[in-house]
Amino acid sequence: MCEVIKNYRNNAVLRHSFNELAGKTFGLNFEDWYQNGFWGDNYNPYSIVKNGKVVANVSVNKTSMLANGTVYHFIQLGTVMTNEAYRNQGLIRRIMEEIDADYSDTTDGFYLFGSDSVLDFYPKFGFRKSKEYLYSREISNDGDFQFEQVIMDSPVKWKLLVDAMNLNLFHGRFDMVGNNELIMFYVTKYMQHSVYYHQSTDTYIIADIEEDSMFLHNIFSSTINSTGQLLPLLGKDIKKLTLGFAPADTEGYDIAEFHGEDCTFFIKGNATDIIERERLRIPSLSHA
Repeated sequence: MCEVIKNYRNNAVLRHSFNELAGKTFGLNFEDWYQNGFWGDNYNPYSIVKNGKVVANVSVNKTSMLANGTVYHFIQLGTVMTNEAYRNQGLIRRIMEEIDADYSDTTDGFYLFGSDSVLDFYPKFGFRKSKEYLYSREISNDGDFQFEQVIMDSPVKWKLLVDAMNLNLFHGRFDMVGNNELIMFYVTKYMQHSVYYHQSTDTYIIADIEEDSMFLHNIFSSTINSTGQLLPLLGKDIKKLTLGFAPADTEGYDIAEFHGEDCTFFIKGNATDIIERERLRIPSLSHA
């Protein structure tokens, strides 16, 4: 039986091999995340190693979620990959069995985002398809955009954002807690130009702006605790706001079922039913 290797992020040889396979499979590399100090205990690759090389992997990411005053401890599975030469040998099944043995008694549920090309694969492990929901609205303001863009290209700027996360008063209806490092994976790599700051309210937002539309991933503020307080600060040029989270204040928002491109949401465990039942979504910066 193949041995599953885990908890090896500080092993430079295996980490390099993991990054090599992730690069070939997804175009991903986690090395700078590690070197910048943000790869912590929450993200743990479960890998099968042959001849010193990672040949198959499923990563565990602990994503505790706060909903209705209760913290749910979920396990998100991701970075599912197999070296082409080792496919169809049951290696992913072996890893999934190990993960289930390690966490099934201690987690409130599992979830993952699978390619639409493998819709029949994950149900073999007890997963079922579920729905997520998207919140958007039209907005109309006077005045200018009140936020200043902050290019996230230095440890000093990263620390200020992390400090804001730790002092945050803003909450949606389904928030990831205790995993700032996953958000920093995005901010330090792909979204360095997506962070904005409003000094007088001490508020950071992570958002993508295209013409008159904003996709708002998250808010971190020591003073603002609702999206309603944020809206006047977005200025006259933003006409449509779409959220990467489920807001606590839903008045004025259109709600639609959400299905990402070539991406199906799978859940396992009764506690994950809250997502569909209460029309929530996994926060957009909580995908691993």
